Amino acid sequence: MTTKRRGPNSERGPKSKRSRGPSLFHEENLHAQGVRPVAGVDEAGRGPLAGPVVAAAVILPEGFQLEGLDDSKKLNHVQRDALYDRLTDNSHLFFALGTASSEEIGELNILRATALAMKRALLSLHEIGHPPAHALVDGLPVKGLPVEQTALVGGDGISLSIAAASILAKVTRDRIMEELDREYPQYGFARHRGYATAEHVSMLREYGPCPHHRLGFAPVDQPSFDF
Repeated sequence: MTTKRRGPNSERGPKSKRSRGPSLFHEENLHAQGVRPVAGVDEAGRGPLAGPVVAAAVILPEGFQLEGLDDSKKLNHVQRDALYDRLTDNSHLFFALGTASSEEIGELNILRATALAMKRALLSLHEIGHPPAHALVDGLPVKGLPVEQTALVGGDGISLSIAAASILAKVTRDRIMEELDREYPQYGFARHRGYATAEHVSMLREYGPCPHHRLGFAPVDQPSFDF
């Protein structure tokens, strides 16, 4: 595996591209070098106290445009759901998801578990017949990916492929947390998605952790809790 970088940690596109939001600048630059297909990769769920980390890998058709597509963190729930439907309904777009469970997060640590989820998403693209030749990854370089990569700090606001991956990963994880909320309604997972809100911490103190909480994450891993 080769990790391509510019500067100390990662590449960035031209300011003119960044100021207008995500574009296909990096994808088209790789295409011009004969590198295709290119997958954008992003994750959701590194920070919460419960639930899996979810990664998405997305290959966009050349020339792709979708109004409103941007970093999932800049959008509200309704906007993300609408974009998710538009992306997943596009028969010319290929995507796959990968997850790492709360148990795997506890065993590996969150950084390695995130890398595992990304690796699984990329391998799943291969399994459905669309192996990427290169990955554009949000953030810093990720160890262990099965293809060459370019790491882009703030990539979900620079690359349309990564922005699409951020939407698919975020909405998928939110829906997983809604399912867990039905199984464990006392924690309010559908409201806080497992993040360390005051409500969530209060419920942890009252009920202790469930099997989907991440042991080793403060305040989950407290001696006052009965595991």
